[in-house]
Amino acid sequence: MTITVKELAEFCGARLEGGDQTLNIHSAADITSAQDGQVTQLTNSRYAQHLKNSKASACIIGENFSVEDVPTNMVLLVCSDPELSFIKAVEVLHPARLYKPEIAPQAVIEADVSLGNAVYVGPYAVVGANTQIGDGSEILAGAYLGKNVKIGKNCRIYPYAVIYDDVEIGDNVIIHSGAIIGADGFGYKFRNGQHIKVPQVGNVVIANNVEVGANTCVDRGALGSTIIGAGSKIDNLVQIGHNNKIGQGVIMCGLTGVSGSCNIEDYAILAGSSGVADHVTIGRGAVIMARSGVAGNVAAGSQMFGSPAKDKKTAYKEQIALSKLPELLKTVKQLEEKIKRLESPESKTE
Repeated sequence: MTITVKELAEFCGARLEGGDQTLNIHSAADITSAQDGQVTQLTNSRYAQHLKNSKASACIIGENFSVEDVPTNMVLLVCSDPELSFIKAVEVLHPARLYKPEIAPQAVIEADVSLGNAVYVGPYAVVGANTQIGDGSEILAGAYLGKNVKIGKNCRIYPYAVIYDDVEIGDNVIIHSGAIIGADGFGYKFRNGQHIKVPQVGNVVIANNVEVGANTCVDRGALGSTIIGAGSKIDNLVQIGHNNKIGQGVIMCGLTGVSGSCNIEDYAILAGSSGVADHVTIGRGAVIMARSGVAGNVAAGSQMFGSPAKDKKTAYKEQIALSKLPELLKTVKQLEEKIKRLESPESKTE
């Protein structure tokens, strides 16, 4: 899509400074690669050095961000929240692909399916019996929806995502390719030398405005529901075990694994490759840092690091101490040798 700099500024809520405000903008790019006809952003002083050589036609910056050596042909879009304004610019310049409402002839629609208005179901998608799909939702090619599934309004289920029976999904939810929602939880009892499977007869409930990344797995509850709260964002390759309760606005980064029956409270952040043992509560707004292993409850607002995870400051002090260990061992060895010499018979006779 192509619009003028002036139109872009109006859309983003920015005021213009310098340059030719009638220039056309066709796309967005980062400051190190942007070319003529593109808009970029400058929100970090570390990248200010690239501004003077930038070929971008426009740059979005903050109200109090001081810049020098602005190219004469560049228009500045000055705003209170440049990151949000740049997101809006990207959205208008790179609109998401739209699907014309239709049911592809190759799709499989089983009995008693309820389809809302303006629904798209792509080729080779499967929609199980008694499933409901809300207005404006899109089930893309090859996606699978089991029986008794409920999909809200304006959702997008990407190709080859799998939604098991009885899953409930709210409005404006995005499920990316390869995600598995509602597979059996990992539950077994060991008896007589065998692992006996515990039946998993619950479901998954996903609230409004959730996004689930590619190849992420959310297991159904053993008896009740695994719940993902409104506005939570789940990255690719995340494992969420059965009966977890994920609050609102939670962030879970790639390769995170959460065992069963945990309670992740609102706005907590689980960074990449973090792991959480079963029956653990992570408090509201807590941060579990990358590659940390959580074995016990975490208080609200805490920042935890390490395995086993502990308060970030304590963990960092331990890391610093460990880094000094080789030199300390060397010193201990020298002292041991000195003591041996002092205690030797030759030393005593002297």
